[in-house]
Amino acid sequence: MDVVTVGETMVLFTPDSTGLMRYANNFSMKFGGAESNVAIGLSRLGHQVGWISKVGEDEFGKAMKAFISGEGVDVSQVKQTSVAPTGIYFKEPRRANDVRVYYYRKGSAASTLNEDDLDEDYIKKAKYLHITGITPALSETCRETIFKVIDIAKRNKVKVVFDPNLRLKLWSEDLARKILLEIAAKADIILPGVAEGKFMFGEDDPEKLGRLFLEHGASLVVLKMGKEGAYYFTKEDEKLVSGFPVDNVVDPVGAGDGFAAGFLSGLLDDLDLEKATQRANAVGAFVTQVNGDVEGLPEKDEVDSLLTNKTDDVIR
Repeated sequence: MDVVTVGETMVLFTPDSTGLMRYANNFSMKFGGAESNVAIGLSRLGHQVGWISKVGEDEFGKAMKAFISGEGVDVSQVKQTSVAPTGIYFKEPRRANDVRVYYYRKGSAASTLNEDDLDEDYIKKAKYLHITGITPALSETCRETIFKVIDIAKRNKVKVVFDPNLRLKLWSEDLARKILLEIAAKADIILPGVAEGKFMFGEDDPEKLGRLFLEHGASLVVLKMGKEGAYYFTKEDEKLVSGFPVDNVVDPVGAGDGFAAGFLSGLLDDLDLEKATQRANAVGAFVTQVNGDVEGLPEKDEVDSLLTNKTDDVIR
């Protein structure tokens, strides 16, 4: 197993029309969640990935497991429960570059995740554990689960990859800052955005943020800079790797998950940090061109073609 990830995936409903959702009559059903987005992205890039979660014993949960399994992700550690439903959310594409998200996930099946849902023998087979700051925001038992899975990874020399993925709709600022900093201190690799770094440390200068994350405990920091690209930082080296401007951004939601999948793929393929970051930038850019969290995640040959044969730096 290359990567194991832990977290909630929800049923995603998107209006077939653009504009205010109150006027929508028809919706498309898809699936989305940061951790499974990363898992699917890695699978499409040729890696073995396992997803740990919980879904309801309902039609949505059954459809979700079938869909993610069909994308090549191992779902053997996804449990079903009759005490809570599968979570849902709505994505409202109001106009170009204005997409709003509304969650209906309180009391969802995934919020009942607990330490007993973790199998150490399964987790220790992975090279990397991928977690986000979303899961610990769902419930107290989810927080306990995340700290437990980190302990399991550390005990078994599995590298911990942490994307803060700040969601202030889910918890208070004070609790979010406290828990995100605690997790960051335990992570080996951190993939924050500048806004998340500012929230955590009160600093928005990229170079200062990189050093702050390193001083806090990480050995590698990759700071997402949007269309500018991304900075990587280690104690020995740092560099800004240019991004891939996109002419037509259809849906930016999920781009950060694509970035994470691309970067981890680069590490698994033994690329140097600059090339791994370049792959991450490319995958993130691909995602923005398609409506849906995972529908725009590219296959490996698409990424390789862009990186080796591109005639310019704009994705059209």
